[in-house]
Amino acid sequence: MAVRVGMGFDVHAFSDDPGRPLVLGGVRLAGERGLAGHSDADVVAHAVADGLLGAAGLGDLGDHFPDTDPAWASADSLDLLARVVEKVAAAGWRPANIDCTVVLEAPRVGSHRVAMQERLGAVVGAPVSVKATTAEGLGAIGRGEGVACWAVALVEA
Repeated sequence: MAVRVGMGFDVHAFSDDPGRPLVLGGVRLAGERGLAGHSDADVVAHAVADGLLGAAGLGDLGDHFPDTDPAWASADSLDLLARVVEKVAAAGWRPANIDCTVVLEAPRVGSHRVAMQERLGAVVGAPVSVKATTAEGLGAIGRGEGVACWAVALVEA
């Protein structure tokens, strides 16, 4: 069996639009300020997708779903992730597992972790672990200006 590993990363600033929802790992966090972006700006789903694309040698999310293409405006990132999983499968790979770490000062995501893992895992077709941490007040993320996520994806043939 052949295996490959890919790393994904995404970061988005918080939006100034008070009506924009916060979506992380396919889960809407009610009452929280959303992230700015061309799609729904789900940094967790984007990092997972980039990790899978990297593991399969298929470039990155921007190659497949550019933010200059109006077709992807306000796109549901779980739908984009599902398309990535199809591309990975067409290249002869299948996800084995994903591990990701969300970095943000607020809101706390611990109570949403299981739901995120279930939503992402259902789309990916493999176990997904979601962890969260803060930036300890350092940098833009530490000042509460946005959210970042790193993901590592293992695929097998």
